[in-house]
Amino acid sequence: MQQTSAPHWRLFGLLLVLGAVASVPMFASDFQLFRFTNILIYVLALLGMNVLVGYNGQISLGHGAFYAVGAYTTTLLIVHTGMTHWVAVPVAGVVCLVVGALFGLPLLRLQPMHLAMATFAIGAVLPSIAKWRVLERWTGGGQGLGIDVPAVPFGLRLSFDQWLYLLALMLLVLSFLLTTNLLRGRVGRAVIAIRDHPIAARTMGIDTVFYKSAVFGISAMLTGIAGGLAALSMRYVAPGMFGMFLSFGFLIGIAVGGLGSLSGAIYGAVVLQFIFLVVGAAARTMHTSNTPLIYGVVLILFLCLCPNGIAGLVNSAWARLRRSAALRAG
Repeated sequence: MQQTSAPHWRLFGLLLVLGAVASVPMFASDFQLFRFTNILIYVLALLGMNVLVGYNGQISLGHGAFYAVGAYTTTLLIVHTGMTHWVAVPVAGVVCLVVGALFGLPLLRLQPMHLAMATFAIGAVLPSIAKWRVLERWTGGGQGLGIDVPAVPFGLRLSFDQWLYLLALMLLVLSFLLTTNLLRGRVGRAVIAIRDHPIAARTMGIDTVFYKSAVFGISAMLTGIAGGLAALSMRYVAPGMFGMFLSFGFLIGIAVGGLGSLSGAIYGAVVLQFIFLVVGAAARTMHTSNTPLIYGVVLILFLCLCPNGIAGLVNSAWARLRRSAALRAG
């Protein structure tokens, strides 16, 4: 009886937490709401990154490029076509899905190190395309492109910042459901088999190139949706916002949060937001950015103290509590 009721209690607890998170706009100030929205955006980006690196074992050093594609696609659709913002963000995700799959198809035949270098090149080059003279009239070039504050849809009595937080939360929940269903099914088993035993997976008839390309596209889609939401949050896009340290930040976020764990995206996003706050404070007080130093220190500390990330630490602590509870009950 206790075993059958456990999933119901877990679902009830999950809904309770989700309700509490959804109520944040009622109590948070505008600045706090901006920070919380950014955490949700980073969770979405790290979720896509973890699907690729943690579950499929593909190292990407340039996922900031898809974040930029999502941000620019959303902005261009809103500014130049008048598309509604909450439609433009999913469309940007579809664009990133196609771009990621097309990029991944030839690249995934490379060895892991060569793949990492190729994605590094994509991450370095792609955001700079916005400065290209042919596209400057559309993208704003190096000056960037601003977004007027969109109207809140459906006649909701909310500020745009409150609505954007709820939109980000809704897209994040849908993304978690999508990735959970994929990874628990046939696709997930194939993806993990390719990561752990690539030769055996090919021997069993698994189309490794197809699955790797599909995972690369899904990862790019989630990251692109996060980029679109970030553009709405900032109301502005510019090439300088999507440097290589953004891609490195995503990698560090999933390493700190926990590779191969969907909950690791949440922990990693909170740590990333804390890092950005520290970097911003250091830049204001010392008039210089210590981003590489802070990234390096955080990564070394977490790899030494908890090599499986925060998610691994939480899971091991939870397992010890359950064992001790079982011993007391016995």
